[in-house]
Amino acid sequence: MKITVLLGGTSSERNVSLASGIRIVEALRSRGHEVTALDPAKGVLSATEETKLSASAVGTAPPSLEALSRVSEDAFLPTLTTMPEILDADVVFLALHGGQGEDGTIQALLDMAGATYTGSGHLSSALAMDKDLSKKLFRSAGVQTADWVMSPASVEEIEGMLGLPVIVKPSKQGSTVGLSVVKERKQIEPAIAEALKYDDEVMIERFIAGRELTVGVLGEAALPVGEIIPKHEIYDYECKYTAGMAVEEFPAKIPPEAAAFVQQQALAAFESLKLRGYARIDFRMTSNGEFYCLEANTLPGMTELSLIPQGAAAMGISFAELCERIVQLALK
Repeated sequence: MKITVLLGGTSSERNVSLASGIRIVEALRSRGHEVTALDPAKGVLSATEETKLSASAVGTAPPSLEALSRVSEDAFLPTLTTMPEILDADVVFLALHGGQGEDGTIQALLDMAGATYTGSGHLSSALAMDKDLSKKLFRSAGVQTADWVMSPASVEEIEGMLGLPVIVKPSKQGSTVGLSVVKERKQIEPAIAEALKYDDEVMIERFIAGRELTVGVLGEAALPVGEIIPKHEIYDYECKYTAGMAVEEFPAKIPPEAAAFVQQQALAAFESLKLRGYARIDFRMTSNGEFYCLEANTLPGMTELSLIPQGAAAMGISFAELCERIVQLALK
């Protein structure tokens, strides 16, 4: 098949997307497909650029806002759907993360072009990216999620409704970019100001202490439950993308009935947002065995350290096979 992998882009998760995308390119080529790597911010990657990229690391911090602004100036998103790499492809594999790659914008453009692409459609992508709306839909589907308020909210309102500590984060962002754990009331306003750098809506959420769990969904099946044990207090950007900064266990060491329940909750969350293809649903498990859904990731990371490939590997699915299965789901 002719497959175009979209990678990079202009979001704060650009480096993660580049690392995911180049692995996908190499995996699909190993299965005999004709694959083109296309960065919406830069164009088609040359063989030299691909080689350099495959040897690069994600880094311990996202690109600066200034660097992303420079990348955005050269982006050619409006002309993407007229490019032969899109129009002539049997499938467009979306390896973009965050921003316009994951919020439904790219998906809507590809729909207009009549392209077949991996992952969820434009509406469900937008719903999952908006943490406020997605949490409301989780609750309507019987999936427990932590209490929250949206800014603007006063310090008194936040303390009264949620207590401390709280999580402050951009409502439409990923990879913990712009996220803060706030333990003192004096930290609330600076944390909101930091989150506002990345989004015009900020969520303040009750902090749920406990174990960090994740469940990948592939087609209509839940993958084995995984547990993440980060070196930091939370599974932040550095822990996600730096070798040795977190331990990931697949399958998680939890009772079988608990694993079955959280898998069911992941499928319910997946269906509540009308997702398709594949996704990753993240949870916290408290000391008394309660599960709280944190969020759904419609285009989860596919780097060497990413979680959904590890969940698939626990079922005996290699990375190349996982990529090909995602392509087949798109064709269906």
